[in-house]
Amino acid sequence: MDFKQLRYFVAVYEEGHVGRAAERLALSQPALSQQIRQLEHNLDVSLFERSNKRLLPTLAAHTLYNHAVPLLDGLQRAREALGNFKGQAVRTLAIGVLQTVHPSLVPQLLEGVRKAQPHLVVQIYELSGLEIERRLLSGVLDIGIGYLPPRQPGLHGVLLYEDELQVVIPTEHPLRAFKRVSLAQAADLQMLLLGEEFQLRQIWQGQLANLGRRPQVQAELNTMAAILDSLPGTALATVLPGRARVVGDDAGLLWKPLSEPRVPLKVGLVFRDAQRQQASVELLQRVLESRA
Repeated sequence: MDFKQLRYFVAVYEEGHVGRAAERLALSQPALSQQIRQLEHNLDVSLFERSNKRLLPTLAAHTLYNHAVPLLDGLQRAREALGNFKGQAVRTLAIGVLQTVHPSLVPQLLEGVRKAQPHLVVQIYELSGLEIERRLLSGVLDIGIGYLPPRQPGLHGVLLYEDELQVVIPTEHPLRAFKRVSLAQAADLQMLLLGEEFQLRQIWQGQLANLGRRPQVQAELNTMAAILDSLPGTALATVLPGRARVVGDDAGLLWKPLSEPRVPLKVGLVFRDAQRQQASVELLQRVLESRA
């Protein structure tokens, strides 16, 4: 048994079909079938059974797969690490981040990864939740940081921290004296919100829909920063995650928690292949755990 045969086995196991696995590996079907038979001979086990033109993995195959994936990932990481010393291409980690997550997250992420993996180039893209999930499924992104649970099938999530929506108003707003704002009160407010393509807006509309209401939208902007810059001096309100507040940078604004019912938010790492992204997920968890 060698790593090449393990890689061939993993492809057949994941595709469930020799033809599709051969296309994925850029091999001929007979050559791939021969390699699988040789692996079965070397291990003295049966790995697949045929059923309705599909290959069904045996219990031995399940066991081998669970051991093979970490081995292949470890080998790939070792090659990438050694490649840095030979002047080869540096490994990149593409991350999609919601603009409404905690403002300190991106700087902390960049600095933490730089210290932990100095040869790893981090590419960070500020995107909507829907675009993060689309790019994860297409393979453009390695990991996303967004709201949980993921909405698209085939994606996994790991919780980083919990947050909740707050109402943000100018200092001269009629509700300035309230310590908390009820959901019913918020439903009556004239609002400046993110566009409907943003997940935060969809969450807010879903909460109001439970009351049979829709938000009173007077204006829309496509960035949180633009909303916070524009809100002072108006009579409008908005809703944003409480941890998005940067104390000292919100002059002219008041942040009001919602009274019951509150609107909880779960922020976490989102990724496609749980086994293959395990090392990257663990790295980002270590880097970000101190800010939870």
